[in-house]
Amino acid sequence: MTASHPASDPLHDVVVAVVGATASGKSGLALDLAQRLDGEVVNADAMQLYRGMDIGTAKLPVQERRGIAHHQLDVLDVREEASVAAYQRSARADLEAILARGRVPIVAGGSGLYVRAALDRLEIPPTDPAVRAAWTSRLEDEGVAALFARLADADPAAARAIEPNNGRRIVRALEVIELTGRPFSATMPRREHLRPTVLIGLTVPRPTLDQRIAERVHRMWEQGLLDEVRGLDAQGLREGRTASKALGYSQALAALDGAMSPVEAQEATITATRRFARRQESWFRPDPRVCWLPHDDLRLIDRALELVRSDVGQDGPR
Repeated sequence: MTASHPASDPLHDVVVAVVGATASGKSGLALDLAQRLDGEVVNADAMQLYRGMDIGTAKLPVQERRGIAHHQLDVLDVREEASVAAYQRSARADLEAILARGRVPIVAGGSGLYVRAALDRLEIPPTDPAVRAAWTSRLEDEGVAALFARLADADPAAARAIEPNNGRRIVRALEVIELTGRPFSATMPRREHLRPTVLIGLTVPRPTLDQRIAERVHRMWEQGLLDEVRGLDAQGLREGRTASKALGYSQALAALDGAMSPVEAQEATITATRRFARRQESWFRPDPRVCWLPHDDLRLIDRALELVRSDVGQDGPR
């Protein structure tokens, strides 16, 4: 591992981020970059925030982290709800602390809003449990299509940016509109970094990615995902509005309940994960700041380092 970067080194103030679809190899590249740049990794996968959700989130075991410090892992109990606002505060504090140590923060993850919350100028709108509960009740009574139609009338831009079946996001948008009197879309992130940042994205051809996802899901079950979920269920997994709906976990809960066979649960997870990967691609692909590299490039780490160094340049990071 190299020495920490002095203030005269243009890398001393730069943040590097590795983004892309699930199963594209982000964790491996983040580790390689951290080793070569004397960095520390900051997780930006919402489900890896949860303690005990290891197999189903493909969380790197401690023994595979090469002695590199990782942040924003195992910080929530499965009964707690993940919060972008809380993550933003904690992740940004981690970034500042890493930079203060003279090291390079490597943000890695596929939760697009969490990546943006850590790196971009992003206003987190207020929340009110009573207002949210009222909209959640309406979601249950009226259905997701009715609430999506209401959102489309109130804020067409937000409706275009939110999946029509994403009840949780629709409820959040309607809550913000009620609380602020402003469109939810007005609080969406701008493509403006807080500090100099190099964004590296990994591309995987769709047939290859689909195969990798299927193999990963089968491997998770072989590694004991069902036992992991059974243990988390005893700790209150079903009480967690966020954790209980995580890919793989909701399907494993259905298998434990007998509502699905193990084979059906795995196939449902594969289908849902492939759909999620498409959404990740549609989130990251339009961002012109992302420098894309093929996941299987034999010179991947060297090309990534070249991107970092060239982006920093003689005049410092941009």
